[in-house]
Amino acid sequence: MSWLRRLPAFSVRCAELVPSPCCGEALSVIGSRRRKLVSESGDRRVLSIRRLRCGQCRKIHHELPDCIVPYKRYESACVEQVVTEPESVSTAAADDATLRRWKHWFYEQIPYLLGVLTSIAIRFHQDPVEMPSVPSQSAHHRIGHYVGDAPGWLARIVRPVVNSNLWAHTRSAFLSG
Repeated sequence: MSWLRRLPAFSVRCAELVPSPCCGEALSVIGSRRRKLVSESGDRRVLSIRRLRCGQCRKIHHELPDCIVPYKRYESACVEQVVTEPESVSTAAADDATLRRWKHWFYEQIPYLLGVLTSIAIRFHQDPVEMPSVPSQSAHHRIGHYVGDAPGWLARIVRPVVNSNLWAHTRSAFLSG
């Protein structure tokens, strides 16, 4: 935690006006919070993320850049590389348990993310992607029907899902009974 205070924070500000994902009303800035982010090489940065409040529903939202996956401390490109490549190819500066958790998280979320992407496509009057008659070989291939398979596909999933207020809360904690 002490390294968090020592590093300079990079401010994150969106160039576009994004309405509240809950009700579509205007958001106003109420402050910021620091968010630590680890790159594939293990370099650590601190981002200053703006906190926004909806004028209508009063809910608080955080303005996340594309390089962040909610509730993950590593850059989206790093998580993307790990869930895409076989274990032997991974170059992420994370321990094996973390890499396994990312893969488990991703494969557990695939049905939900596919449903959300279909819902978003229907909401915006776009033709939902038809599933092939033969099941695809990989989960990444099924996701690729929506966002493509070029680098950055995970960020292209995260942005519409978060901005539609449909990101599933995946943080866990031990609760005492």
